[in-house]
Amino acid sequence: MNGITILGFIAAVLVNIAFVPQAIKSWKTKKTDDLSLLMYFVYITGIGLWLIYGIITAQYPIIFSESVGLILVFSVLYLKIRYG
Repeated sequence: MNGITILGFIAAVLVNIAFVPQAIKSWKTKKTDDLSLLMYFVYITGIGLWLIYGIITAQYPIIFSESVGLILVFSVLYLKIRYG
């Protein structure tokens, strides 16, 4: 694994760590009324497109990051839809 790939994985971890507090708070409180449903749909679309791009170009840091990101965002989106 070269330095550029390592840099990509570090960036992927940091980007996803930044989203974890929102996911935890949403799971604990079951309150998502302040979150924009439209923003989450747009965000999921963007993550999905980045994931497709990563797969097509075999960019493993992008594949890793967007896969983890989708799990986190889908979990909050699920709560948003369920609890409003």
